[in-house]
Amino acid sequence: MEQSVLTAEILGKTMRADRKNKHLTQAQVGKLVGIEQHTISKLEAGKAGVGLGTLFRVLAALDLELVVRPRKKPVQEGDAW
Repeated sequence: MEQSVLTAEILGKTMRADRKNKHLTQAQVGKLVGIEQHTISKLEAGKAGVGLGTLFRVLAALDLELVVRPRKKPVQEGDAW
């Protein structure tokens, strides 16, 4: 699965879908990386307050990676970022 991610909410939804696809609970993922379930919930909801280190540990636990590349279209007024 490849997903273009332009917002924290899209990243969270993508991670949630992948986690569920792997039949893992938020608590199980949290245990794998040493964080509490509510932090996974916060991350999947796209809420602020989760550190980059935590994000990358959760991505690794889900066997996902973050790829950065130039946007296919220029930023337009009203874009999420």
